[in-house]
Amino acid sequence: MIIYRTFVVIALTVIVSMLLVAQTTIALQSEAPQEENRRLMTAWDTQNFTTVGSPRISPDDQWVLYTQSVRDWDDDELDRATRIWRVRTDGTDRRRLTFGESDTGSPAWFPDGSKIAFASGRAEGEETQIFSMYVDGGEAWQVTEHEGGVSQFSIAPDGGKILFTARDPLSEEQARRKKIHDDAEVVDKNFQMTHLWFFDIDSGESKRLTSGDFTISDPQWAPDSSKIAYVTRPTPKVDDSSWSDVWVVDLEGNAELFFENAGPDTSPRWSPDGNTLAMASKPQPGNTQWYSKLHLFPADGGEPIIMLDDFDLAFGQPIWARDGRTIYWSTGQGTVTNLFGVDLDSGELTIRRAPMRGANGQWQLSHDGNFWVFSHSDPGRPGNLWVATREGDGFGPAVQLTDANPWVEQEEVQLGRVESVRWTNSDGGTIEGVLTYPIDFHEGTRYPLIVNPHGGPSGASMESFSSTNHMFAGNGFLVLQINFRGSSNYGQEHLNANQDNWGIRDYDDIMTGVDYVTEQGWADPDRMVAYGWSYGGYMTFWMSTQTDRFKLISPGAGLSNLYSMYSTTDIPAYLGWFFGTPWDNEDIYRQLSPIRHANKVTARILIMHGANDERVPPEQAVEFYKALTDLGKDVSFVRYPRQGHGISEPRLAMDRLRRYVCAFTDVLGMEATTEQCDGGVPMVDTGDGENMDDKGMTEVGLPESAVDIELLHGEGLDCGIFEVNCYLKDE
Repeated sequence: MIIYRTFVVIALTVIVSMLLVAQTTIALQSEAPQEENRRLMTAWDTQNFTTVGSPRISPDDQWVLYTQSVRDWDDDELDRATRIWRVRTDGTDRRRLTFGESDTGSPAWFPDGSKIAFASGRAEGEETQIFSMYVDGGEAWQVTEHEGGVSQFSIAPDGGKILFTARDPLSEEQARRKKIHDDAEVVDKNFQMTHLWFFDIDSGESKRLTSGDFTISDPQWAPDSSKIAYVTRPTPKVDDSSWSDVWVVDLEGNAELFFENAGPDTSPRWSPDGNTLAMASKPQPGNTQWYSKLHLFPADGGEPIIMLDDFDLAFGQPIWARDGRTIYWSTGQGTVTNLFGVDLDSGELTIRRAPMRGANGQWQLSHDGNFWVFSHSDPGRPGNLWVATREGDGFGPAVQLTDANPWVEQEEVQLGRVESVRWTNSDGGTIEGVLTYPIDFHEGTRYPLIVNPHGGPSGASMESFSSTNHMFAGNGFLVLQINFRGSSNYGQEHLNANQDNWGIRDYDDIMTGVDYVTEQGWADPDRMVAYGWSYGGYMTFWMSTQTDRFKLISPGAGLSNLYSMYSTTDIPAYLGWFFGTPWDNEDIYRQLSPIRHANKVTARILIMHGANDERVPPEQAVEFYKALTDLGKDVSFVRYPRQGHGISEPRLAMDRLRRYVCAFTDVLGMEATTEQCDGGVPMVDTGDGENMDDKGMTEVGLPESAVDIELLHGEGLDCGIFEVNCYLKDE
């Protein structure tokens, strides 16, 4: 009995002590946040961002229409739902205008400001048509009933007509043969062209304005609603966009070529008085890397005034000032995007910056010319719409119009610090890049490094919000993105510097950047990995054959064999600008193909590719994978079903990012903090009870310990032609 009582006393003492320790621990936890409880960016978060865009200012300059796209997590396909919203130009009275199950987009104001128009299918599987509604409430009604649906549309300045483009439908015979699967395709024949129509609102009648063996885009009403400028190209093929021309047609269908020019002409825009037509044009024929210049034509035709000869950055879509004396445009400059303006009388630049540093776009100038509406994203803020007043040649304070992702701030999601850095390459030139620091970065501590070459090659890494980089930062990585020679935003000489030179100068710029962040004491030279997508996939293929400094290299949608790539890509002319054809320059095609040097690979290689990629066909991945397996290298390869050059399905996008985290941490002996991993691969619940480890992809020769990863495509890039789905993500 004494022994029993002694035991009880001891046990109670232990329990009390444990409770006291537990209480003390809880108190300490409440006083100081714990590392493991902090809110970090995850792969799931990257798909949860609401995006806003397509701003349109009302005729009285009091309101802005815009679209808002939200991920529907209850949908089986996790599709996005896009709706039209309205907000005052001071940022108040924000509310949603369209409802229902169908997406609604392309908002536009009628000139009197009483109604809006938008595009929608209004029911699942239905063709897209134009709808209209009053802005003060009521149901929307269908305006067009065009066979095959409509694409772009534009309301005439007089408010009585709507211009739209539509793809030619199949003939009855073509439709019949397709239905019975007797539809053999003759390559490069029988294209379905897109042509121009207008709809008369009073009569309810549609009239076709163009026809023929060409396809059109970007139609623009003249201010008096009497004629339309538009862009043609020979076929819908991507490469043929480099043989584009500007035409003008009246409402009777009388069309004429506006400008005889060997090079591509795009973005026609009428002056406010209708007396001048501005466009972007360049004399060099074909698919080239040369910058376009601003051309100004008399509206009735004639020789142009060519402006911006000394402007050594890209020129794109012209935006007319309301007084017709200035033209504005937006373009990348280094790691940011800026707004520029040119005085048409003097040729002098009147403005050369944006109201806020970062990625800016979708510029809309108010009708009174007193303010701008634009989209903005920077490393610490996801994309939103903003308004800034004009003050002389500058801007007043910017006001935020939308708040698309308040959860980032509300949940105190931890973000890495981001800045642009510069170093000197081996030829003495200055190279710039974007560096994302790990969360809780401490000077004097070396961190594992991720090197991420951008796509293009004429793209650029920007100071924009990148949920992917913030996710890596939450896992303790330093991320370096390099604007190597061949990137845009640094002048024509820099842009053209990798012609006949892939993998030489750009590789030097990348590796001297690696040396720079190592010499600064930021990066650990013994813990480095690399990945890239598209041209970044080419560069990482190439890097794997040129250096043994990386533990793991993951090429995605990359070019491994330039010789076979030329004949199988949908943009051979673009490749031809860099190297000519393989039949004329076989040596350089073979010399600069990573597959020719596959025996030099030492790192673990993780290849990934969309199974339906037409830009960089998946055989490019197959060839390198086969070479490495024959050579006994450590390689794995994943094909993503149904995916093209970009991976668009959200479950697959999350899977790729989780595999990045798991692969990189595993090979460097780290522990992942944002994702659940097992042996270098993700083991996670998607939230719907399904495990992502065994679905959504095809594994090819994947050993048990291998990993498969890929970049969230298009995020934060100013993209080149290889990036068919690339855009500045308004996350």
